[in-house]
Amino acid sequence: MSQRTYNELWADAQLELSRLLTEELPAEPPRPEKDRVVFFQRLAMLYVRYIQIFRQLEKVYDQVVHPQKRRVIRVILDGVMGRVLELKNEMVEKEYSEYHYMDDVLHDLKLRPADLEIPIPCYFITELNKELHEQKTMLADILKMVEVTESPESLMVSDMSQEEAIKIIQVAERARQGRLRAKLNEESRNMNRMYRAKDPGTAGLELAAVCIQKVWRGYIQRKRAKISRDEEMIFLGMVMDPKYRVPCPAEVAAQASEASMRIKQEEHEEDYQKSIVAVTKQLRDVEGHDISKTMKEQIRQWFIECRDATGSFPDYPDEEDGGSALILAEKNPQQLKEEIAAKEEEDSNNKPKGKEEKKEKGKKNKGKDEEEEEEAGLKMLPSAFLSDLEVGNKTFVDFWQTRNESKNFSQRHDVELIKEEKRKVIEAEIRVQVDEQMRQELAEWKLAVDKERGGKTKGNAKKKKGSKSGKKKKKEKDLTADRTLESLCQELVEQGLLKKAKNVRLQDYLGDYSYLGTTLRQNDIEPMPSLSDVRQVLSLYAILPLGSQEVHEKAPLIKAILLAGPAGVGKKMLIHAICHETGANLFDLSPLNTAGKYPGKSGLAMMLHMVFKVARLLQPSVIWIEDAEKMFYKKVPKEEKELDPKRLKKDLPKSLKLIKGEDRVLIVGTTKDPLSADIKSLCKMYSKIILIPRPDYGSRYILWKQLIKMQGGEVTKALDLSSLAKISDGYTPGHMVQVIQSVITKRRVLQQANRPLTAAEFVAPLAKIDPVFQEEEEALKNWYAKTPLGKKRIKAATGKEEEDAPVKGKDAKKKGKK
Repeated sequence: MSQRTYNELWADAQLELSRLLTEELPAEPPRPEKDRVVFFQRLAMLYVRYIQIFRQLEKVYDQVVHPQKRRVIRVILDGVMGRVLELKNEMVEKEYSEYHYMDDVLHDLKLRPADLEIPIPCYFITELNKELHEQKTMLADILKMVEVTESPESLMVSDMSQEEAIKIIQVAERARQGRLRAKLNEESRNMNRMYRAKDPGTAGLELAAVCIQKVWRGYIQRKRAKISRDEEMIFLGMVMDPKYRVPCPAEVAAQASEASMRIKQEEHEEDYQKSIVAVTKQLRDVEGHDISKTMKEQIRQWFIECRDATGSFPDYPDEEDGGSALILAEKNPQQLKEEIAAKEEEDSNNKPKGKEEKKEKGKKNKGKDEEEEEEAGLKMLPSAFLSDLEVGNKTFVDFWQTRNESKNFSQRHDVELIKEEKRKVIEAEIRVQVDEQMRQELAEWKLAVDKERGGKTKGNAKKKKGSKSGKKKKKEKDLTADRTLESLCQELVEQGLLKKAKNVRLQDYLGDYSYLGTTLRQNDIEPMPSLSDVRQVLSLYAILPLGSQEVHEKAPLIKAILLAGPAGVGKKMLIHAICHETGANLFDLSPLNTAGKYPGKSGLAMMLHMVFKVARLLQPSVIWIEDAEKMFYKKVPKEEKELDPKRLKKDLPKSLKLIKGEDRVLIVGTTKDPLSADIKSLCKMYSKIILIPRPDYGSRYILWKQLIKMQGGEVTKALDLSSLAKISDGYTPGHMVQVIQSVITKRRVLQQANRPLTAAEFVAPLAKIDPVFQEEEEALKNWYAKTPLGKKRIKAATGKEEEDAPVKGKDAKKKGKK
């Protein structure tokens, strides 16, 4: 698409965003909503609409080449991402569930389930800082170096026992003898046929010809019927035309155009950076002296006006408060007079007036109680992103919406805009120098005119305030202050604590939308989430915050996530997908991986310090804890006592507390047996617990189809995928991969032309594997019901929440007295 098309798409997204902002920021604050269902519907509607804006802006930001437009779009895109996360957090708090079903909202907005998919912005990986990029390349080199040194060991063949060797020889010998017997039998059969052969008569020839004709005519008619049936199905739209299965030229051309746009973005960005340097230098040389001179004149004029208005020279503000910028922006002599008068009024009003004041206070308190009673209900939580969205929207409306760009066909940067921005920066730099000079000048004026006043004492008093705030900060001890980042990374890689993430995308985690979610909830049945829901939740909780620094700092902070589910549902795959999509580094602190490494208390402290230090320096980072339940065992099994799986139980939660908003570090635990762990300790460690179930019918159908294609198989009419999906109920994606790999071998792929794949071939290997039984899934559901969010959900469903809610006003006092 052209740049004009993307500009129009941006304008459409901004129009929808402005509508949402008017709804979310009305002139008068909306009244609290008492009906929880109505309030949730409002949240769900906002959530879906923001996702549509997010999808549009992500597409625009990926393809727009104008560098200054991209900066405006980036601010708005981050704001929309943050708002989506805030709404998701609020929906979880109001519905007490990590998963939500919004079929009715999709129906009202005429959207498809695919429109709810959370897009992952490309800039998470492409737009890394130079320092981060260098650090990533350094880490990749270390990982490659360690892989090279370790590879010879992995190639070494283990010693074979005598029994195994004899068994292999026996198998080979028996196979040889079998082939010889088969050859001898075939030769004897051929000899017998030669002796039995007789001269056929004319009648025999006619019968043979009729037989051949019959077979041929049947074959050709069946072929014609199949072709006509396929044509009819294509005409009705039931089957896709084969020519559309191959990527069409238009699609290939569009992909090539998108790639060329990204290259053009880089070129325009380079030109923009060079122009910034040139313009800044020009402004500093040409306008710097005049700006400095004007500032000094304004400040001197201010000194004189203040002396005339108040009778004394003012105190010069500190650099922390803004210096002369604060004076000239906020105060003039007239404002000073008004401020003095206002202070006098405040002093007079603050004096107590006996009984009258008490009566007034009593009336005010009564009024407050009435307001509290009126305001009982559900309200939207305050947002940290709406102000940024408002500013971004105003910038678009004031400047970019009406801008005529008919002459800027190549979408290059605007020099005048750079001048406006850089002029402010240069003014700020010059202001610092001018402030130092004017402070000295003001001190000289005060000494000359007001010898009796000691201006320095006030300055000292202000400095003391700064020192108080400094005392509160406690610095964490750096145990590896004398070591370089490269040496730390190398040690962690050698110890197996820092690993290379696999090249897996989140969209490779296949799963269908849960179509029955809303219907089941209306009938008071809690549905099991689909794999599509899991994918969406992880995008929101892990990928978006880790990918964007601005979003991570302001959005609701999630430090640790627990993925709970049976073996084979794809927990490890999701960990690697998070790392790949955000460019994060993978640290492995699993109990089995840390066993025997860094022994003792000091060793454990050093290990955690190194991991968290490197994770912060190379952020974004993911710290993975496989078999997270082992850390919080109720009772450690005898065979695992030597490994000491609970050694991180006390120290890891302490390290978790040190993670702040600016640290893009996420701890992700995976568990297949959460029942064996102490649930209180586990829930205290992990703020978000995501239950991953076995796949439903829709997900199984998609999994069979895509996994067979990935292995090299062809899905034809002979392969009944619907039946295969039905009989594989209870089997996980891991089981399916195992079965497909055993069936679709290289030899079987070559035979597909003559013998297409059938569902029966997959049944026998599938039957050898134990599925996830209903009892196991029910046990997981019951365990999840004991988590804090699960308990709240049960309370809300049974209606106990209203009874437990705190009573306000007089009723609360009466209950307290009883």
